[in-house]
Amino acid sequence: MAIQTVGIIGAGTMGNGIAQACAVSGIDVVLVDISDEAVRKGLATVSGSLDRLIKKEKISEADKAAALARIKTSTRYEDLAAAQLVIEAATENHALKIKILQQIDALLAPEAILASNTSSISITQLAAITSRADRFIGMHFFNPVPMMALVEIIRGLQTSDATHDTVKELAVRLGKSPITVKNAPGFVVNRILVPMINEAFFVLSEGLATAEDIDAGMKLGCNQPIGPLALADMIGLDVCLAVMEVYLEQFGDSKYRPSQLLKEMVAAGRLGRKTGRGVYQY
Repeated sequence: MAIQTVGIIGAGTMGNGIAQACAVSGIDVVLVDISDEAVRKGLATVSGSLDRLIKKEKISEADKAAALARIKTSTRYEDLAAAQLVIEAATENHALKIKILQQIDALLAPEAILASNTSSISITQLAAITSRADRFIGMHFFNPVPMMALVEIIRGLQTSDATHDTVKELAVRLGKSPITVKNAPGFVVNRILVPMINEAFFVLSEGLATAEDIDAGMKLGCNQPIGPLALADMIGLDVCLAVMEVYLEQFGDSKYRPSQLLKEMVAAGRLGRKTGRGVYQY
């Protein structure tokens, strides 16, 4: 099945990034969020991102206009009905995702594929609450989506080969480098990455070094392009905490307990770049 129209639920950081990647690649997009303000903000973010690509001479003004013309915004799930693939990119909240996915499942054509951009929640479990478990898959993009090449394609126990192959082909059309992984909490990248970030918060809370020195140490000593604390600010501290809580619940292993400092910062609303303050101030 050729994917010509992609529906995206959530116009936030991940959703608008996925929308941009699709539109630039010539795919029509229906971008849905709960309010006109949210979708306007998402579209404005795409426009600003495309402007930066123009300044770098990677695209033209005409390319930008064509990409924006491919993105239709809406606050109605019903407008997703014609999409061959719908990607849920809502907040990393299990109950919310189930509610959204069940609503979308009822609207789509029987042959349509439903995907989740979840970074930690079981694809097998999410697939089971839909009527199309064989056409349900994880499609985990990385932030910032327009720049990051990786997409984790996560197969639930029920995911068919045809669904996997169609979604992998789409990822390649978007200029991404997909990897296929089995369903497990955190999949591959976040299974390794987020506990490392959490450990950096433990190190910070114990006063072993400043945030700047922790990040510098990991950049210079491990050849990472960005330190774990700065990366947490980019990802969102609330997202990091949610992922660690999923690991703790799913694995039942205390090594996945979230840092108390991480929990405190989230409780204080210091979520990182998106709120102007996290470990660092922006």
